Amino acid sequence: MSIPNITGILKDLQINPVNQGCSTGIHWLHGNKTITSYSPVDGKPIAEVKLATDANYDSCIKVAQEAFRQWRLIPAPKRGEIVRQIGNRLRQHKQALGTLVSYEMGKSLQEGLGEVQEMIDICDFAVGLSRQLHGLTMHSERPNHRMYEQYHPLGIVGIISAFNFPVAVWSWNAALAWVCGDVCVWKPSEKTPLTAIACQKIAAEVFRKNNIDEGVCTLVIGNAEMGKKIATDSRIPLVSATGSTRMGKAVGEKVGARLGKALLELGGNNAIIISNSADLEASLIGAVFGAVGTCGQRCTSTRRLIIHNQIFEEVKRKLVNAYRQLKIGNPLDESNHIGPLIDKVAVENYMEAINRLNELGAKPVLEGKVLADFKSGCYVKPAIYEVENKMDIVQTETFAPILYLIKYSDIKEAIEIQNDVPQGLSSAIMTQNIRESELFLSHEGSDCGIANVNIGTSGAEIGGAFGGEKETGGGRESGSDAWKVYMRRQTNTINYGKDLPLAQGIKFEL
Repeated sequence: MSIPNITGILKDLQINPVNQGCSTGIHWLHGNKTITSYSPVDGKPIAEVKLATDANYDSCIKVAQEAFRQWRLIPAPKRGEIVRQIGNRLRQHKQALGTLVSYEMGKSLQEGLGEVQEMIDICDFAVGLSRQLHGLTMHSERPNHRMYEQYHPLGIVGIISAFNFPVAVWSWNAALAWVCGDVCVWKPSEKTPLTAIACQKIAAEVFRKNNIDEGVCTLVIGNAEMGKKIATDSRIPLVSATGSTRMGKAVGEKVGARLGKALLELGGNNAIIISNSADLEASLIGAVFGAVGTCGQRCTSTRRLIIHNQIFEEVKRKLVNAYRQLKIGNPLDESNHIGPLIDKVAVENYMEAINRLNELGAKPVLEGKVLADFKSGCYVKPAIYEVENKMDIVQTETFAPILYLIKYSDIKEAIEIQNDVPQGLSSAIMTQNIRESELFLSHEGSDCGIANVNIGTSGAEIGGAFGGEKETGGGRESGSDAWKVYMRRQTNTINYGKDLPLAQGIKFEL
């Protein structure tokens, strides 16, 4: 496939050549400074966006505060019905929005369409959830008393999302927050503003048609300073931030200083353990897709392969053969496996990692380099290195297609290596030995928020809670009971008797 008709796609998604970067719903506010969104696919400008000003931001917060007062009064299943309509609108625009995701971010068309499908799926999940925002009842120690707990909406949820999943992560938060009765202020990555504008227009139009206050969904496009405003704003009880560990620590510190709530989904340094009992063909597919999918720019990308020493050389040989068959190029062409990195800064980070590996004496299996044949300057060659897990570069997350190979001799050693990094997002083991798989999933096993058996580290489904431990931030988004973070928990005790007994048998008489 050649470069798509971007003009037609922008028109379909109601994006003008110069869009405002701030929306209080269907109304767009006038900013001052302008940025241009460039495609890493071909280096060409797509459209200009006017950034939100501080005054724009304050307008969004005030509108959101007013909208929350009304939105929280709508019964949750009715809120779910509106989210259902948003899901249907996304279905109608799936091809156009998925193509724009691919072109603006640089991921493959299949991954772009898959990201929009993920938005549709989380809307479906949220619709069902809207009838299941349950509490618990418990027995009181006092006679004629009833105890229970319930959940109430929090208020404004600030969403700070990253470039690599420019729309899906927003939807994970927004769909759940909306059915919980919250309203949202979204700051997307300034590297992918157009996909955010498209989603804002789709959602806001649904709210308008249902006569819902426009401030239920607001958008502010800006740099790190705008993210700082959200983090320090006491009017926002919950901030959900997705991105690097460095960014997450800064956000967490600011939110914590005002005793707000932070949902942090940060970096990963994900490993697959390949046992000597593994199905090597399945292992190869999981490892290669995990390492090069989205050009290594997923937080769940496979960074490390921990391989049993008995099969190390065989796995290495198969990997090299597989990598040599990979096609690099325009990600909208489905015959290609790998597209570009997001921008030239990402390319510089990739080269810094390669240089550091060489300084440390890592053994190159397939050396990395920047591919000069592409005009955007954002295409690189996937690299493989034999390393020691203790190397500083291996301990950090490089958002690029660099795969590290590490030997092990015993399953407990492999798990130790897997856990011996600061991050704790996703992990996997490839094995046909049930004892190994159960050990990996036990309290002695993986310390990650996601632990898989015989699938790779990438490709989580929306039904499970998504997130990780340690420097990954501890937050959980998407499925399971992740909805609880978007609500405030309240314990209620009702006395339906005539007396007023106190707990713990305390006596107090007048």
